[in-house]
Amino acid sequence: MTTARTPGTPGSGPLSGVRVVELAGIGPGPFAAMLLADLGADVVRVDRPGGPGLGIDPEHDVTNRNKRSIVVDLKTPDGPARVLDLAARADILVEGYRPGVAERLGVGPRDCHARNPRLVYGRMTGWGQDGPLAPRAGHDVAYIALTGALGMIGRPDEPPAVPANLLGDYAGGSLYLVVGVLAALHHARATGTGQVVDAAIVDGTAHLSAMIHGMLAAGGWQDRRAANLLDGGCPFYGTYETADGRYMAVGALEGQFYEEFLRLLGLADLAPARADPTRWDELREGIAARFKSRTRDEWTAVFEGSDACVAPVLSLSEAPHHPHLAARGTFTDHGGITQPAPAPRFSATPTTVRSGPARPGADTAAVARDWGIPALVSDDPVTDAG
Repeated sequence: MTTARTPGTPGSGPLSGVRVVELAGIGPGPFAAMLLADLGADVVRVDRPGGPGLGIDPEHDVTNRNKRSIVVDLKTPDGPARVLDLAARADILVEGYRPGVAERLGVGPRDCHARNPRLVYGRMTGWGQDGPLAPRAGHDVAYIALTGALGMIGRPDEPPAVPANLLGDYAGGSLYLVVGVLAALHHARATGTGQVVDAAIVDGTAHLSAMIHGMLAAGGWQDRRAANLLDGGCPFYGTYETADGRYMAVGALEGQFYEEFLRLLGLADLAPARADPTRWDELREGIAARFKSRTRDEWTAVFEGSDACVAPVLSLSEAPHHPHLAARGTFTDHGGITQPAPAPRFSATPTTVRSGPARPGADTAAVARDWGIPALVSDDPVTDAG
């Protein structure tokens, strides 16, 4: 297993020197590989001819930043051999096929471990590698629906609100895959033995709701939308429309923050309603009316510098310009694309956006050289200056 950084391998950060093979897919797999690349790993994305079945212009696909790309057709006679050559030199492999597909293509865990027993083989799916739904197609919204998570989100008199694909694909999927493969990498380095990591979005999303299940068992959570402290049921934890049709977010849960919130809002006389749920409708109506009396920016100025736990609801294009996020460098510009900077942050091994989205096949010669696989150059139809 490669543990030291090899000449020519890009990357800095805590995972510098770790080699990752990503079998191209869409959604949570590429995001997980991006996170590993952001942390300094040398991620080689194995693109298929013609690109993924669903995606955007490769020049704007930020989830492929900090990676290198080669093109391999796994359906050709020598395609699997090229991937196995990479697996033999890698620490981690990530794939997001339906169960059994990698095996049929000749690049499943058994094939890879025959070449590299230390390899951590990460599998990213929605339903998991087994169970009645394992072979079925699906997407984020269906996965989170079955876990109970989707049913918690939204107003009680409206259909559940879809939280983009952040909750399932990326929180329940990508992040659990990354935690899993890094834990398995630690085990492989300690024991010399790799293993398979089965990261299923249904498992990860269910795991995210651990605290809620505890509250439900204790009688502190009602199993319905907008009826609880953290799901919009509480009038001092939610969002309110302003005079200009924008919104403010309120999270004034603790007593001292709640009192400051009502004081700045001009509703100090309603403070006793916090402890009386029968008055929550009255409190909600009062808060809503006050917020509707001024614009979002005016209310932002009112709460500026306070501990009222109130913030403006910003759009994606507004967020990078917020003074706090700008001061921290939460977003960065690279290659003309404004994008989130790598996270989290490290005191001794800082991370950065080193390169823009990898273009399919553009790095074949460099990977062939750095990974010691000359056959990649002769087999790949895309030329590369290296």
